Amino acid sequence: MTCPTSLRHKHESNVISSIPFFSSLTPDEVDQVEKLFRKKNYEKEQIVLYEEDTSSYMYLIYSGKVRVVKMNDEGKEQIITIHKKNDFFGEMSLLDNKTSPATIIAHEDSVIGLLHKSDFEQHLMHNDEIRKKVIELLCSRLRESWEMIKILSFNAENAQDRVLSLLDRLGELYGVRDDRGVIIDVKMTHQQMASYASVTRETMSRVLRSLEKSDVISVLDSKAILLNKTFFNTRSNGKRP
Repeated sequence: MTCPTSLRHKHESNVISSIPFFSSLTPDEVDQVEKLFRKKNYEKEQIVLYEEDTSSYMYLIYSGKVRVVKMNDEGKEQIITIHKKNDFFGEMSLLDNKTSPATIIAHEDSVIGLLHKSDFEQHLMHNDEIRKKVIELLCSRLRESWEMIKILSFNAENAQDRVLSLLDRLGELYGVRDDRGVIIDVKMTHQQMASYASVTRETMSRVLRSLEKSDVISVLDSKAILLNKTFFNTRSNGKRP
């Protein structure tokens, strides 16, 4: 019988191996890296890292979800992205020693592993393969940033287009496909979705009601959003619902 501790250790090692620039490491090297991460439990809405701390750590999500936000002058959140289990972030700050312009908040109860910059430099940056993988990763992050810019700039005069672009992106990142369409497997309030798409909460609620009435989306009993097949037909045809 496999003991719970062994199963947990295997899971944590698998999470480490899922990070692209650690994927080339041997099992023994993965075990060594896993020991460098400082794991901590965070409750929903608890701050994981403030902006001023982000130059010192990269983080890895063992369970749960976190959202990356920028606070405006009024103290309201502008959501940059949401990271889920096995996602990681902050590797760029470890390289250039600059803070990320964002605060990290637990979107739900989560277990987060933090890797300090000094441990990253001492144990990992001497590895040529890791350095190569980091460069590839930074290119991927740049492409993700362009996707976010596209949502924020796409047809700024039409809120419905922005909301459709956001739903499309959320489905791509967090979607679970079934025979009805794609379920967005991340819970967000209308206010959080509105801040993601840079529209007002009232506008977000109005557009979502309209899309639901048009059978483009459905709101399930769990409050998750289902992107119906009509949604994808609309997007592929370039037509508005």
